[in-house]
Amino acid sequence: MVDRRGWHPLHVAREDPTGTWSLVDAFDRVYGTIELRRVSAAEVRYRVSFRGEVIGWSTTLRVACERVHTEFLRNHGPNGGPIASWGSNNRTRATE
Repeated sequence: MVDRRGWHPLHVAREDPTGTWSLVDAFDRVYGTIELRRVSAAEVRYRVSFRGEVIGWSTTLRVACERVHTEFLRNHGPNGGPIASWGSNNRTRATE
């Protein structure tokens, strides 16, 4: 069962100014922003940006925070597959 009381990216979102949230890392550096935008009289959307580049739009603040944080985590690892060639499992070859 999932513990719903656990940590969520929404916990690192700081609102300032009103309607704009900044997500910060452990060193207090902003890595993403979310801006509240009105698209019609009754609808609002959240503009999601990662390091200054718009990566999408969301209908809830929770989903917007998840999108920014997922992109933040994705940028920590290598892009693409592993660089190492694992070779074959040929044990009959002599080693020197």
